[in-house]
Amino acid sequence: MVDIGAKEETLREAVARGAVSLRPETLRLIQDQAIPKGDVYAVARLAGILAAKRVHELIPLCHSLLVTGADVTFRPTRRPAGIAIESRVRTVGRTGAEMEALTAVSVAALTIYDMCKAVDREMVIGDVRLVQKSGGRSGTFRRRGETPPTSE
Repeated sequence: MVDIGAKEETLREAVARGAVSLRPETLRLIQDQAIPKGDVYAVARLAGILAAKRVHELIPLCHSLLVTGADVTFRPTRRPAGIAIESRVRTVGRTGAEMEALTAVSVAALTIYDMCKAVDREMVIGDVRLVQKSGGRSGTFRRRGETPPTSE
């Protein structure tokens, strides 16, 4: 594990995105809250937030962070049918929140898959990426070609 003891504590934030592709019928069921396991967005949001808080238990060399804020949002897409996922994680610390944001998106996507697999086994999880990060010695990063994060 890298020693971060000499690094300065700063406000750090990371935004990540990903997507789940699915059948149009599955998206309709999600929107109508007709998936047998329940409210897909509510459960996936909670799963993503919980995952952001536990990254150090999942990724062997990640430091544990005091997450001061975590949000996971969803945007349905019609063509192609799917759900765009965005997470935003904030902390004050000596290391960034990129892994927490990426993990939140990934676990939210996996939760959507789990909740909907009984009606759609053809779903595809993908395009998980860091969109933006700020704070720390390396400053701000913004992925070229991305629309600005929501709630910015």
